[in-house]
Amino acid sequence: MSWHGSTTVRDRIFASLPYLVPLVTSLSFSSNVFQQFPALAKVVIPILSPVLLIYSVLPFANLIIFFALFFLVVRNEKILHFIRFNTMQALLVDILLFIAALILPILTQVSGLNLIVVALSSVVFLGTLTIVIFAVVQSLRGLYAEVPTLSEAVYMQVR
Repeated sequence: MSWHGSTTVRDRIFASLPYLVPLVTSLSFSSNVFQQFPALAKVVIPILSPVLLIYSVLPFANLIIFFALFFLVVRNEKILHFIRFNTMQALLVDILLFIAALILPILTQVSGLNLIVVALSSVVFLGTLTIVIFAVVQSLRGLYAEVPTLSEAVYMQVR
């Protein structure tokens, strides 16, 4: 879907950049996947290394970046709807990852669920990776990345 005007190449790049935030957050769920597929780590980690450097230098970087994107991009109606939509969608994925990061350690405490927690961690990382790749490709094509339920929530937030 391509409405609210056309997008330039610069707009498409800016719209895809916020998806680095959930991708970095999802790395905490990636250890099992990277052990099974080390080639995937060799692709993902170099792409994220500049962002990881920022996260390692700046205390509370994830929180600061989250609120900066929300207040300076999503709530700024002077910015193109396409960029605000993609930024809000990336932030919602990041919120879902935060919730998963709260729930999975609780499940680890229950005996017998360790294998399930390992599987769920892998699913969370691979699901995030899939959403990010899909959204970035769609953004670079100049199209809205329609992720069921998630995009509906984004449309309610971004006017």
